Order: sequence, then structure tokens, then C-alpha cells
Amino acid sequence: MIGLDQGWRTARLDVEPLSEAHAAELAPVLDDPALHEFIGGVPLSASALAARYARLATRRSPSGDQLWGNWVLRVRESGLAVGTVQATLPAGGPAAGPAEVAWVVARAGQGRGYAKEAARSLVGRLQEAGWTVIAHIHPGHLASQRVAHAAGLLPTDVIHDGETRWASRDT
Repeated sequence: MIGLDQGWRTARLDVEPLSEAHAAELAPVLDDPALHEFIGGVPLSASALAARYARLATRRSPSGDQLWGNWVLRVRESGLAVGTVQATLPAGGPAAGPAEVAWVVARAGQGRGYAKEAARSLVGRLQEAGWTVIAHIHPGHLASQRVAHAAGLLPTDVIHDGETRWASRDT
């Protein structure tokens, strides 16, 4: 099983388990309506983000049927947080269904390969633990499509809520 409460390092990033305390740092970083262009919603205030992060930090859905992995992406060289990655896992393990991943990197951190580096690392860790991996990406979100491709995911013919399902090659 992947350690949902454990961090790791990539070549340039420290990937930290998300906690409520990260909200104060990430709220201004993620306070950008452009980040919601393809996923909907609006940027959250620091207090709303703290409440959301407190729920996510439980690492389990209220019904108990999903496990939640959420991590902060911190650039090691500067110490700055630039975004997050997440994995939603069926509580029954890899046989119960795929792990679904997502990512967001603030505009100030975009174009530097951080999302690709983090997504590639997360997908690799999940696959090593036996998971099939999927992501749902808006067909117009070319940057996220490039990230998914770099992480080893391929587009499928499945459309869910207007988004294309991307899946690891083992599906």
C-alpha cells in the first residue's frame, strides 16, 4: 500500500502529506481563477481551504469506501509550495478499482515541469503498489494532457462528466 501519510522526494521537489496547516501557505498561491478554468469552482479563502484540507487530511472519505492521498509540492531549492497532487483509492485495495490521480500547479510554478515530475512520481509509486491509475482531463486542457502523457497515462474512449479518462497502460 502506498503511504498516504508519508512524503517523498523527486529530483527537485519535496512531496509532503497535506495538512490543515498548509492552507495558510497555499491559499494565496492557488488564489487564481485561471486554475479553475477546466475544473470549475473558484479559489477558496484561507479559512475555507483550511476546512477542506482538514477533511482531506483524514485520508478517508466519510463513508469509508475511499482513501485519500493528498500531497503538497514544495520546490526544494526555494522552499516554496507550488501546488498539490492527489490520489483517490478504493478502500478495498487495487482489486477494488483504479486509483484516480489529479494535480494542480500554481501559474507561478507552471512551465517548469513540476506537474510532470510530481505526476510521474505519484503514478509510478501507485503502480509499484499494484494500482491501475486513471485521471479525468477536460479535452481542452492541453497542459494537463501533456502531464498525463508524461506520467505514462493514455487517453481512452471513456468520457465522464465531459472529461476524457486517461489510464495507465496496464488497464
